[in-house]
Amino acid sequence: MRLFTAVTLGETLTAETERGIERLRALAPDAKWVRPEGVHLTLLFLGDVDDSRLPELRDALEPVGLYHSPFVLSVAGGGAFGPPAHPRVLWADVRGDTSALKALQADVARALEPLGFTSEHGEYIAHLTLARARPPRGDPALAACARELQSAAWGEGRVDRLVLFESTRGHYVPRVEVMLERD
Repeated sequence: MRLFTAVTLGETLTAETERGIERLRALAPDAKWVRPEGVHLTLLFLGDVDDSRLPELRDALEPVGLYHSPFVLSVAGGGAFGPPAHPRVLWADVRGDTSALKALQADVARALEPLGFTSEHGEYIAHLTLARARPPRGDPALAACARELQSAAWGEGRVDRLVLFESTRGHYVPRVEVMLERD
C-alpha cells in the first residue's frame, strides 16, 4: 500500500476548495486535477508499506492526537511549481494557524521515525496541491490558473483529525483516523 499522513480541511472549506478547482479546471482542462475526496494537506509521505504494519502505525500515531488541539486553517492565494512558462504543479496557499500545522507535522515525523519513516524534504511548507501537469512536461495553462489563484480566497476550516491515507490510482482511502483531543 502507498501510504501518507495528512489532515483534511473540514466540510465547508473542502466544498469551497472543490468549487474553486472547478472554476480553474476550465482554464487547464488537460491537467490532472485533485478529485474532490482528495483535498488534503500531506504531512508525511510513507511510500509503499505492507498492510501488516497498520497496527504499529496506528499505535505510533494515536498518542500524537493527545498532544494537539483542533485548529483553524484558511486557503487563499497560491502559485505553481516548475518553470513559469510550463509549470508542473498548481497549489493553493495555506494560512491561519500554520504553526499548529507545522507542530503536528513535526510530531508525526518524530513518531514515525523509529519505524523507519523519514521526511523526504527539509522544512515543511504547507500548501494544497490542486493539479499536476500530465507528463512529460509542464502545462502552460497552469500558469493562467496560478494568476487566477493570486486573488482567490476560499475560506477557513477546522482541522480536528490526523488521517493515514492509502493512495490507489488517485483515490485516497482513510486507513487510520486520529482525533486531535488536547483541551
